[in-house]
Amino acid sequence: MRTEILSTHTPALFAAAVKHAAERLRAGEVVALPTETVYGLAANALDEKAVAKIFQIKGRPAHNPIIVHVANRETARACVTAWPELAEKCSRSFWPGPLTLVLPRSGKIPGNVTAGGETVGVRWPSHPFMQAVIRECGFPLAAPSANLSNQISPTNAEHVRSQLAGHISLIVDGGQSQVGIESTVLDLTVNPPRVLRPGMIHPESLAAVCGELAREAATEPGREMIRSPGMLRKHYAPKARLLVLNWQNDLDLKGQLVTRHLPPGACHVIAHTKIPAGFDADKVSVIPHDAEAFARALYAELHRCDAAGARLIVVEAPPGTPEWSGIADRLTRAAA
Repeated sequence: MRTEILSTHTPALFAAAVKHAAERLRAGEVVALPTETVYGLAANALDEKAVAKIFQIKGRPAHNPIIVHVANRETARACVTAWPELAEKCSRSFWPGPLTLVLPRSGKIPGNVTAGGETVGVRWPSHPFMQAVIRECGFPLAAPSANLSNQISPTNAEHVRSQLAGHISLIVDGGQSQVGIESTVLDLTVNPPRVLRPGMIHPESLAAVCGELAREAATEPGREMIRSPGMLRKHYAPKARLLVLNWQNDLDLKGQLVTRHLPPGACHVIAHTKIPAGFDADKVSVIPHDAEAFARALYAELHRCDAAGARLIVVEAPPGTPEWSGIADRLTRAAA
């Protein structure tokens, strides 16, 4: 299959790409579209056959549900059977944006979207292109990350092309994703609400709106129905082995690697505070010690390490503060 890549950097190209993407989505095809979190592999969320193609293309496990993307609250409410006051408060506080709300699903949402479950995650993304396509289509879009299952999520069109060229007919280039990791997922079907997947909207911000959050950390279910993507133990993983470490200096880092029988010379390092000087310069990446900047850059750096043929990637452990919780979650699952 030939994969077409459409640009959006002028108003005319943007409008043409919206029309082209909507035509393919109406025809039941799957296309890759930009969002502010990561690029999504989108299909008509109301079309069971189209959604099935997402699972097939990604190699996605059938028990892993997909988030439904909307472009207004009215469409979100049509996807669910209950819209409590808390859903209204959260949507008005954080939408459009990187927050997914889990609610009882409407019968119009096919079972494969929710992996057979009775709840659905809905989100109103802030990326103007994704919003424009949903409005043009007139239906919500099911859209997990546009990558092969369990691999690194894409934050630009080239990341999508490197994994899915030949498997989909269209990739829309909407620039670099500005959030950089997947949305926070909040389950509103329990009281108090529970964060199923942390993201860049962290618990303190949610608690300011919700009043209280469940204290239990979400872990991978056993036989339970998975209510949200991103709950599998291993996820978001590069091809290389990934380690998350703290170190004091070069000697300490090299000592930790030697203890693990890992050659420091084969190591690619991603750091934010303690920058190792005794490693090859082309194998050291520095991301600012700022959670938002780190999230924006993380997946791109992991993609770069894979493209460079890295066998081992060491990431400096993030701080244990709430604003870093989404990053810590992605690194833990990538290292599993």
